Amino acid sequence: MIASMTAPRKLLLALLLFLACMVPAFAEEGLQLTALAGEAAPAEVASGRLDQRFRPFDFAALRSTRAAFWVRIEIGDRHLNHDALIIRKGRHLQLRLFAAAASADSAIAPAFSAGGFRAMHESVFALDRTLVGGQTFYAEITPEGSGSESLGFELAPLAHKLAEANNNSRVIALSFGALMAMATASLLIWAILKSSIFLLYAVLFSLQALYIAYLSGQGFDWPLLRIATPLNANAWNIPAALSGAAAALFVREIADLKRYWPRVHRIFGVLALVFLVLAVANVGQLIGLGTKVAAVGNIIFLGTAIFTLIVCFLAWRRGSRGAGWFLLAWGLLEVFTIATAARLLVDRQFDGSNLPYLGLPLAMVAAAILVALGVADRLREQRLALTDAERRAQTDPLTGMLNRRSLMERLDAACLRAQARGLPIALLFIDLDHFKQINDRYGHAAGDACLRAITAPIQSELRQSDVIGRYGGEEFIVVLSSADVAAAQLIAERIRARVAQMRVGGFGEPIELTCSIGIASSDMLGIWGEQLVARADAAVYAAKHGGRNQVQLATAAA
Repeated sequence: MIASMTAPRKLLLALLLFLACMVPAFAEEGLQLTALAGEAAPAEVASGRLDQRFRPFDFAALRSTRAAFWVRIEIGDRHLNHDALIIRKGRHLQLRLFAAAASADSAIAPAFSAGGFRAMHESVFALDRTLVGGQTFYAEITPEGSGSESLGFELAPLAHKLAEANNNSRVIALSFGALMAMATASLLIWAILKSSIFLLYAVLFSLQALYIAYLSGQGFDWPLLRIATPLNANAWNIPAALSGAAAALFVREIADLKRYWPRVHRIFGVLALVFLVLAVANVGQLIGLGTKVAAVGNIIFLGTAIFTLIVCFLAWRRGSRGAGWFLLAWGLLEVFTIATAARLLVDRQFDGSNLPYLGLPLAMVAAAILVALGVADRLREQRLALTDAERRAQTDPLTGMLNRRSLMERLDAACLRAQARGLPIALLFIDLDHFKQINDRYGHAAGDACLRAITAPIQSELRQSDVIGRYGGEEFIVVLSSADVAAAQLIAERIRARVAQMRVGGFGEPIELTCSIGIASSDMLGIWGEQLVARADAAVYAAKHGGRNQVQLATAAA
């Protein structure tokens, strides 16, 4: 069954595998193949005494008997420049090769073996270049279990084939390692941040790593992964189905469907359960239900793939940047899958080795990187939203200054730092004069405009380390870090003068503003925190009674 992720890549790959199954056997031009059904003694076959019983090679007919068979391979003179015979077969087809006129003990050992795409297996036999023309070989094929029903024969230069096998193995190993490394890193990040998107990323791409390892055939030769050899196609079908479940959950997270499309968010949860059922349903092949499971699975996959593309595109149009990253990543994989399927349609003997071994694994790694960028972009959006929410919670919406709660928290923190360092701290309590009269005469909109207008003059006289906030109504507090009473008095006088020069227009005649300022300092009074606020407030009250538009120093409490 081709159970898979919710992406069109797997639909096209299913087409590739289907087309490959339509060519169960092939032989390179110049090789003449005949076959003998049934078991026979190797010595008797290799001696040539049974040659008259060999018939035209028909792989499908031979496999219908489910018994062992022999293939006679005659090499023509036109391939003298090829010194390697390659027999490509399913892993369940056990192979022994004998030279003509040889004894039963002279089975030819392969020069090397290599894993093949779709769990195929290649046995490469070195030939004597001077004796290739006109040679005859006998291949004994013994089925054991089930697997890819394909058998092919070709000639090639040994050095070229060895280099190709090494390159394919290297690319798959590097791709597998890269995917597992990114999955492991994501898992470690999840252990710290506890964000489900990192866990889903780790599960998704670790399963994809297993998928490409087994689909390429390389995983069956690796020490730890070869344990799945008896599973044959299920070795990649099950990870593919499980990755489909992980992908369904991952898509709804990275596309933020709960925010942009809540109903579809729930649908993807159901699809994840469907893919889990399909993963379990692979065992149906063991009891003869493989065809039905494959049919149901491919129908579900086809609908899910189309549905996912539409949803991601629409979510991206609605503003989900994560959905755009997802489409970009899987679109890259589609290109290589389409190319592989198209090449297979044109060349029916093509085994897909170059594209699956080079294109698909590297594209899969690139997709993992793009998706990781999408995850990072998603987290950046969340951080910006959180930062904005925190800013809104800490600031006064009218003036943009700190609100009373945040202001008092900053004051307490500043006092603790000053006490720890043995430095003074000063506090200015600023109160606009005649503010009630402004509201009564010009309206509350004018009053709000005056409150906003004095923000810039006050801040222009402060240092970056100083803190300003709206304490309530027309009252503002400035916390001057590391400032004694003399420095605070100078700053307060400059603020008072700046405010007195202001004129607020737009409400009839310009509105003139003044303010009264009370100063409380720790070096003068020996108090901290809210006690400074209380003493500065009392000083403002004294400034009001003294005629307003002036600065008043707080005195010690009686």
